Amino acid sequence: MQKALITGITGQDGHHLTELLLSKGYEVFGLINGQHNSSLARFTQLFPEVTLAPGDLTDFSSLSNLINKVRPDEIYNLGAISFVGLSFMQPELTANVTGLGALRLLEAIRNADLTKKCKFYQASSSEMFGKVRETPQNEKTPFYPRSPYGVAKTFAHYTTINYRESYGMHASTGILFNHEGEFRGHEFVTRKITSNIAKIKLGQIEKFSLGDLTPKRDWGYARDYVEAMWLMLQQDKPDDFVVATGVSNSVFRFVELAIEAADLKGTVEDFVNFDKELIRPAEVDTLIGDASKIKQDLGWEPKVQLKELVKIMVENDLILESKGSNH
Repeated sequence: MQKALITGITGQDGHHLTELLLSKGYEVFGLINGQHNSSLARFTQLFPEVTLAPGDLTDFSSLSNLINKVRPDEIYNLGAISFVGLSFMQPELTANVTGLGALRLLEAIRNADLTKKCKFYQASSSEMFGKVRETPQNEKTPFYPRSPYGVAKTFAHYTTINYRESYGMHASTGILFNHEGEFRGHEFVTRKITSNIAKIKLGQIEKFSLGDLTPKRDWGYARDYVEAMWLMLQQDKPDDFVVATGVSNSVFRFVELAIEAADLKGTVEDFVNFDKELIRPAEVDTLIGDASKIKQDLGWEPKVQLKELVKIMVENDLILESKGSNH
């Protein structure tokens, strides 16, 4: 039986990846930092067969001990301070967890003498492109990160490539563009939109606040994107792949689709207040990915387009909000 270790297992991608790996007969292990919260409780309820082990991406010895004990066939590094807005408030922590965390994992694999046995996946991010040099962005587009999160992800990305080239490790990176779904955290703008639109539909609130509605993103469905992660580790040779839909839409358009999915009558302005306090110090204006390489090499392409994705999220939030639950 294949063993997989997932960091950030209780997050959005962790949920979808766990479901995928279990369906393929894996024994799944998850790294948790010991904090008992609602996302952990929900995860253990959904996946009681997963072995959760304490550890921390900022603590090399805990990672080394766990990898030595489990001796996994695959490691998926999804753990990060992943909210871009928070990274401006906690830049050092973001660098330590999101950047150095990947380095510690790779070094732990090497120290455990697993460089030939254990395949490693690094969750890279379209935020590394930041102030984009070309559109659309592909694997050869230069990086210009515009947040501490993007900078940390860029460090982790190049560190993964360095370990692959230096030690012959099967270490791949997925440069994932924005991907959302029903397990998205409420601090992210997409989930903020769908959960609040659900509350408006249910008569719980009349309006909610957002910052800049003009940035454009290439949004896909997280369930599709974790399949791309898994495919990368099934290849004979490791590589770097952009994972995206190739279609870009504004935050304004996302709100419009959420209003439509909830069958509400009215414009964006009828339901949303503009709050300049919610604007980031440096914003990424437009991201759109060119995923032709992964389509050609691995046969992957997204199944769910934005309209269907927003519908999935709104319908999920209508159920949760009608039960009085935020989780």
